[in-house]
Amino acid sequence: MDRELIISLIKRIKEGCISEEEAAETIAHFPFENIGFAMVDHHRAVRWGFPEIIFCQGKTPQQVRDIALRIVTKGCDLLATRANDAVWEAVASTIPRARYNPSARTITLLQQNKPQIAGKVPIVTAGTADMPVAEEARECARALRLDSDIIADVGVAGIHRILSHRDVLDAASVLIVVAGMEGALPSVVAGMVRCPVIAVPTSVGYGASFGGITPLLAMLNSCVPGIAVMNIDNGLGAAFLAFRILTTASGVHNDSR
Repeated sequence: MDRELIISLIKRIKEGCISEEEAAETIAHFPFENIGFAMVDHHRAVRWGFPEIIFCQGKTPQQVRDIALRIVTKGCDLLATRANDAVWEAVASTIPRARYNPSARTITLLQQNKPQIAGKVPIVTAGTADMPVAEEARECARALRLDSDIIADVGVAGIHRILSHRDVLDAASVLIVVAGMEGALPSVVAGMVRCPVIAVPTSVGYGASFGGITPLLAMLNSCVPGIAVMNIDNGLGAAFLAFRILTTASGVHNDSR
């Protein structure tokens, strides 16, 4: 339940459309709902401007389905990450309007009529192999109402490729840069632009990349100051930080706190 739904509920009481008892039943599980194996945090939409995001990895398909159902029943948007086919089948059987991106491993259902947040958030990838992480970032960004698209395969092995997108980089409000191997691309991009840069190391690379640790350390040790570095393969974290930057800067959710 988010701020808009609370206001709507109050208006319906004032207009006599529902009774106080019916309103009390609606908010009986506010701010969280105990469903035995999980505490579904319905208050998060009020605090953050977006409801609880389901991390599917480690949960059974039935657990994800039940959590998703509680979120959707409250009228909130649904975003689930690290979903596999079994999880999707369980969710789709109960929430047929949901959408699955198998490459990004995300499940989404946007059922609230919210405006797009001002600003552009391009997602830049060093290689095509980084696309699954970039797609997770894009799916999450779009669920958060960010204007986001991917510029793919423009890594430092052919630096002229990123230079050909200079107009997009200059117009960005926040940039998400996804790279594996040696993780050099965020430093290159951040040295070119004025906007905040969020770096996402991926687990792509040969043995000495150590499953993403090498690009993670490279990004943390960038000589360009002010780069925000996410955990390995964390496209969701990058999208949500971009969301926080833009909504805080514009004051979109100041009246929700």
